[in-house]
Amino acid sequence: MLVIRRLVDRRRAYTALLLPGEPPRVFPTSDHEHARILQIYKQDRPYEGIVNDFTELPNPPAPPRPRGSKAR
Repeated sequence: MLVIRRLVDRRRAYTALLLPGEPPRVFPTSDHEHARILQIYKQDRPYEGIVNDFTELPNPPAPPRPRGSKAR
C-alpha cells in the first residue's frame, strides 16, 4: 500500500511517499505539485480486485492503543 503524506516545516513543504519495506522518499514540493501527485495516485471509486478506501472489509482491524494504556 502506498501512503502519501504532506510534511511542512518552518521553511519548506515536502511530499513523502511511503511503501512497506522501502525507505521513505521525501522531496520538496509546492502545494500545486502535491495536489497533482494526489490526483494521480488517489483512487476515486471501488475497483474490482483492488483493496482501497472504498473496499468494504468484513472485520476492519482495531486501531492500536497507545502504549501504557490498559483495556477496560
